Amino acid sequence: MEWERLLSIPVFAVLLQMGFVYYVTVFSFLDDWLGLRTSVGSLNAIIFTSLICYCLFSFFVCVLTDPGRVPPSYVPDVEDSDVSDQETKQPVMLPRKCDTCSNYKPPRCHHCRVCKRCVLRMDHHCVWTNNCVGYWNYKAFFILVLSATLGSIYAMVIVVSSAFRRDWESTGHAFPKVFYSYEATRAAWLARKSGQSYRNPFDLGFYKNVTLVLGPNMMKWLWPTAVGHLKDGISFRVTRDTL
Repeated sequence: MEWERLLSIPVFAVLLQMGFVYYVTVFSFLDDWLGLRTSVGSLNAIIFTSLICYCLFSFFVCVLTDPGRVPPSYVPDVEDSDVSDQETKQPVMLPRKCDTCSNYKPPRCHHCRVCKRCVLRMDHHCVWTNNCVGYWNYKAFFILVLSATLGSIYAMVIVVSSAFRRDWESTGHAFPKVFYSYEATRAAWLARKSGQSYRNPFDLGFYKNVTLVLGPNMMKWLWPTAVGHLKDGISFRVTRDTL
């Protein structure tokens, strides 16, 4: 973990916003709606506080965990490049070299211009975590987004309920942010442009995709640091391996 990543204005802004939302939700709207000294109000405060702490923990794990570095001695397996003519049309399956680092890149690995290095299974660079979302912190980022969404919904229910109690008129909309793998999107676009069908070679189906990220043990799915199921981040199963 690298504590220097915490020294960032966006990271500080996220922490400040989370603190502001928590304070206003609990000590203003929840207290006004149910009262913090009542059993129902105290229960809601405990649940919301636990959810915020869970979200905060996931955030720190996502910020401080290195997303994954390519080993200096990495050389792609020659056998991996021995594929059929149809598979050679998928550039993600071929050995590649980084134009900036001049080193070989494993599958799903990309160079981050912000971090100035290649990142294993890079999804994107998140300015709010001051870190890339990659192989080792992808699960933590997923749980962060999930817990933040649940916390936002919980806070909205409290705010709206308090508003109705005061006979206010209040409306709100939340738009989920969707993140895409740019490599797969580009490959699909090229396939459609040439009149061919495309399937992401790393798409093993919904359940297998979930277990590859969250792990095979459902009891550990929601624990950000439970990443014992992860291997080296260099090789990945593809659809032809399951046939």
